[in-house]
Amino acid sequence: MGSHFTITAVSADDSLAWRAIRAGLQEIRRIDRLCSYWDSTSQITQVNRAAGLHPVVVDQEVFDLIHRTLKLSTLSGGAFDITFAGGEKIYKFDRQEHALPAPEVVKASVARIDYRKVLLDPAKHSVMLQDKGMRMNLAGILQGYGVRRAQALLKQLGIAGGLINGSGDVSCWGRQADGSLWRIAIGDPAHPQAVSSWLTVSDVAVVTAGNYEQYFTVQGQQYGHIINPHTGYPATGLRSVTIICPDVELADGLDEVVFVKGPEEGLAFINRLKGVECTLITNDGRTLTSRGMQVNYYKNAGQPASAATSSPKP
Repeated sequence: MGSHFTITAVSADDSLAWRAIRAGLQEIRRIDRLCSYWDSTSQITQVNRAAGLHPVVVDQEVFDLIHRTLKLSTLSGGAFDITFAGGEKIYKFDRQEHALPAPEVVKASVARIDYRKVLLDPAKHSVMLQDKGMRMNLAGILQGYGVRRAQALLKQLGIAGGLINGSGDVSCWGRQADGSLWRIAIGDPAHPQAVSSWLTVSDVAVVTAGNYEQYFTVQGQQYGHIINPHTGYPATGLRSVTIICPDVELADGLDEVVFVKGPEEGLAFINRLKGVECTLITNDGRTLTSRGMQVNYYKNAGQPASAATSSPKP
């Protein structure tokens, strides 16, 4: 995953808390080895090597995770697509001025992206990529899955309250040691090291994606690193997306969906989902929120973080 994870465990038994934290981190490392795009021994790498050749039998856990990503792809009309890894790398997100590639180059760059060509066999729990050259990468959902699995393990070990932050994928349960709810800060795109607002919550996930740290410019206009898998062009219109829902894995995927769909269509998409809320910051500085969203705003932008921060994922 290449991500930084922190775990806070609330317990009257310090020894239990430390054992649980170590177990949670070990679980995250296990998931990374199992599903990493970059690990030459991972099951995802095995599937990619066999693209267009033959199915690969994977663990039931990996099969189920891939199956859930494909359900999200269908729900979002392909805005979320784990086969994005098969796309050509035609952009350099170095914060420098560049020209956009020619339209035919952009179109060709997404020719091998199509979640509908991920073939699953439930009886054999095998996975196959239909065409040679296709690749899958679970990066868009793997951090959230790691946080979810670690949280389940800590609960199983008797940790009644805690917070796990996987590079901006935050999930909390129970209460803090003083009995108060958890305070989750949301990063400020205008001041990347500060926060613009916060939530006071429990038993929920808060996940933020940002398009304002990895980008290039064309005639002064910023283009961020999140690519629309349909068009091949960088998604535009949004600088930051924060998703709030009970399932951190789902939230991890939904932020990318909203980015690709853009401000209006993305907000409408979230408003159709039960138990999911969002707050969006547009390129022109507007803040949009879903119908049930309640967030606290700082009067002045650029306040230093004093709580767990859901900042943009790498």
